[in-house]
Order: sequence, then C-alpha cells, then structure tokens
Amino acid sequence: MIHTASTHIDATGPAPLETAPAPLESRPRVGLSLFWRTFFLLALLLIGSIVAWLQTFRALEFEPRAIQTAHQIASLVNLSRAALVHSDAIARVSLIKTLADQEGVGIVPREPGDKFAPFDSDAQEQRITEELTARLGPGTVVSSGVNGVPGLWVGFAIDGDAYWLLMDRARFTPVGGKTWLIWLMTAAALSLAGAALIARLINRPLKQLSFAASRVRDGDFDASRLDERAVTSEIREVNIGFNRMAQQLAKIEQDRAVMLAGISHDLRTPLARLRLETEMSVADPDARDHMAADITQLDAIIDKFLDYARPDHTELKPVPLNEVIEACLYSIQDHEDMRINLDVSPGLHVLADEVELARVIANLLENARRYGKTPETGIAVVDIAAKTRGDWVLLKVRDHGMGVSQEALPNLVKPFFRGDAARTAATGAGLGLAIVDKTVQRMGGIFALVNTTSGGLAAHIKLKKAVLPSS
Repeated sequence: MIHTASTHIDATGPAPLETAPAPLESRPRVGLSLFWRTFFLLALLLIGSIVAWLQTFRALEFEPRAIQTAHQIASLVNLSRAALVHSDAIARVSLIKTLADQEGVGIVPREPGDKFAPFDSDAQEQRITEELTARLGPGTVVSSGVNGVPGLWVGFAIDGDAYWLLMDRARFTPVGGKTWLIWLMTAAALSLAGAALIARLINRPLKQLSFAASRVRDGDFDASRLDERAVTSEIREVNIGFNRMAQQLAKIEQDRAVMLAGISHDLRTPLARLRLETEMSVADPDARDHMAADITQLDAIIDKFLDYARPDHTELKPVPLNEVIEACLYSIQDHEDMRINLDVSPGLHVLADEVELARVIANLLENARRYGKTPETGIAVVDIAAKTRGDWVLLKVRDHGMGVSQEALPNLVKPFFRGDAARTAATGAGLGLAIVDKTVQRMGGIFALVNTTSGGLAAHIKLKKAVLPSS
C-alpha cells in the first residue's frame, strides 16, 4: 500500500535529512596541512636565523665602526690644525676657503658665548666622543649643533686660540634603522619564498602518496601508480613498495570477486537440482514447502553474495529519483505487511547508476519489511522523503519499528553483522546494509543510519544532484 504525503513524514520525522550523521571519514578534520606546517617551521627557523645574524653583525660592527669614525675625524682635525699652524695669515684664509669648497669642512673661531649640543644621542656617538677625546686631548669638545646650526662640530685649539671644525654629519653617520629594516624585510621575503619552495618540494611526494592511497581506498588501483624513477632514493623505494602493494591488493580484490562469484554461480546448479527433486520426491506438502522455502532462502543469499562481489566501478548518469523509487515500489505494492508514505518531488535527478540505485532502495525496503514492523500492528510503515540541499540530494527511508541499540548502530553496515533480536526475526546473509553502504560510496555519496526519536530506524542517503542540460 503506497500513499503520497507531504506532511505526514515531517510530523513523524526523526532527524532532519540535512542533519544526518556523516561517516567518520567524511567529517572534516581541523588542522594544518603538512605543507603549511613545514613552511611555518622553515620560515620560523629562517627568520630567527636572520634576526640572530643581524644582532650579531650589529654587535660586532659597533665597536670597529666607532673607532674608525673617531680615527677619521681625529685625522681630519690634526691635518687641519697642522695646515693652519704652518701657514701665514694670507695663506690661512685661502686654506680655510679651499677646505670649505672642496672638502666640505668649515673652520670658524670658537666664541665663549657659543651654545652647543653634546654629541651623545646614542651609544655609538658616546663611544666616538670618548675616542676623540682620547686622541685629541681632554679639552676636545664634540657637538651635534652650535648656535642652532646642525652638523658634526669638533672644538680644538691652535696656539691658545679656540676653533670649531664643522663637518657634514652624514659622512660619519652609521647605517640607520630604516636601512636595516629594508634589508631585513628583503632577506625575510626571500627566505619565505625559499621556505615555500622547499616545503613544496618536500611535500610533493607525500601529497602524491596521499592521493594514491585515497584512490586505492576507493578501489581505483589503476590511478594509484606512483613514479618509480624519483630522484630521492627513499621516495623511490616508498613509491616502488606502494605500487607493488597496490598491485597485490588489486589482484587480491579481483581474485576475491572471481572466487565469490564463481562459488555463488556454481551453487545454483545443485540448488536447482534440489528444488526439482524436492518437487518430485517429497510427498508431504508441508515438508515440501519448507524445503522449497529453504532453497529459496539459499538462492537469495547467493544473490546477496553476487551483489556484494560486484566491481567497484560504476558510470554515473542523471537518474530520475522518483521513477526509480516508483519502480521499486511497484514490486511490493501487493504486500499486505507494508505501507509506504512517499514524499519525493517529481523532476528530481541525481548522479547515480540507475540499476545500482534501484538495488539500494530495494535493499532498504526489504530491510524495513523484515525488521521495521510496528509491534502493535505487524505492518512495516515506511516513509520515503527526498529534498535538495545545494548541490546534493538528501534521501531518507525511515521505518517505525523497534530500532536498534546505540552500540550496534555503527556495525549495521559491516558485512555479516546481525543486529539485536528485535531486528533479526528473519534470516539472511547479513549483507543488505553493507551492500547499500558500499554501493552509495561507489556512486560518490554518503550513507548513514540513525535511530529516530519517535521509534524506528532512518537511513539517510546523500547523493550528488544532477544538473540537466537546458533544452
């Protein structure tokens, strides 16, 4: 019995479709990628090294630069003093003018009322002042400005007369903080670029290995081959070992599928013979019916094995979800122990394999018919609903039975697992939900089971929405 409803399901719906718990492997993991972690560690190391090198260089450069600057200033003062001492009055005027024009050095008399600022704004200037005083004598005065005129002023005496020697301060000014900052930023930028390149080179093989491992996990063994001619010997050995492992897994998977399919296929012949012999040889109708039922059950179990052993590669195409569901419901419409409430919008398409999707829905309906009957009525009431969320279609198949224990819920999709006694009244291979989970993953979707708050089990399927070409 099938009912189309738009409000019934929401009234009794347990968990909304969009809040279905996703499997553990589909949940996003918070954290830095290996590339960024390597990059940050290298960047921290390089920047720390640059800062340490800068401080060391400045510490080692401070004392030599101060002594060298003081030596140059003292030499200039001594040369100027000697030139003025050994020249007459006329030549002295010409000498002072020549020094001012060609060397940028001015010599002016020092007046008692001159106001000057001391040359000691930082540690290096203080060190230069101390060195000049030691070289030129205790009466030496070093100033950064006299009577409001900035510059490097050095006071000295010639035959009892006091003079000022004025020089351009920029000639002896050490490298400023702005210059150091520019060099530091340039070095840091180059270091970060180098760190990014190194991190990329280091992590590229690991990224390729991660991608290949994900392809192996999804059963795509052909796309998981790694480069066996890598330059680094360790990476080359890892790639060779991984390729061999993937080849062995592919062979094992192929052998398993062939073996399981072969055994299941070969069992059909004796089962058919047993069915024929039962019909012809067993006189008791009741015994004959039971034996036929057992043979039918074995045949159904073989079908489950064949379904589970199907290859993992499917071709996804736009599939009309409503038509697939209605085709599955057609085969069970005469079942008196089932009632279906359908709420699927027409025109809803998903990317899937039509045969595989029909097998998924049929398995879920069969599972609900066997284990999801309402205890009071003995009828399996099944709600089927679907709606879109962005680029995805969320499908829910929910029964109103007893549900399962919370401990057994994660194990229902494992092959051959049986739930508690409330959901094991019927016999089977224990592969139904495992086939559903495997098939949904093969179609690029997500499958999850959850107990409902009002009783029963809800199966949530998340499939990619199909975008149909405009006509």
